[in-house]
Amino acid sequence: MAGARWGAARRREQAARQAEFTAFVETTAPRLRRTAYLMCRDWHLAQDLTQTTLAKMYANWGRIRDTANPEAYSRRVLMNAVFDQNKRRSASEVLLAELPETPHLRPDDTTELHVALLRALAALPIRDQAIVVLRHWEDQSVEAVASTLDVSVSVVKTRNARALTKLRALLGQDFVRI
Repeated sequence: MAGARWGAARRREQAARQAEFTAFVETTAPRLRRTAYLMCRDWHLAQDLTQTTLAKMYANWGRIRDTANPEAYSRRVLMNAVFDQNKRRSASEVLLAELPETPHLRPDDTTELHVALLRALAALPIRDQAIVVLRHWEDQSVEAVASTLDVSVSVVKTRNARALTKLRALLGQDFVRI
């Protein structure tokens, strides 16, 4: 009889843990997917990276849910998945001696603006992309970005300044800021 009660209590605890994880996924998954998209510019790959992140978190949810900030943890897991994906992908990329000419566009609508921003973001190294996305898209503090990427605050500040300078140069003087 005691074994049956213990089993029922354990099932209730597992059901509560799964409900808690489901609620976390429902609130966090759209943000994770948008962040992943900004990093890879492919909605299907962004969905895969989001699923990888959530699967890793589910496997350790009992430990993670007791941490101070599961959302910050999810950003870190996502960025690690993006970096791992980038390492795998970069081995199959073809290097060109010269970059193709890209016209400086003056974005007149949101679609052209979106494309121009993503192209410029793609020109940055992957770690700089992560810093710009986390710092400016997700509006994270310098300290939070440093913690997520496991680097010092000064590295975040320096790389962010250099990345923004490069983005300004890539977007040109005619770029319209909305």
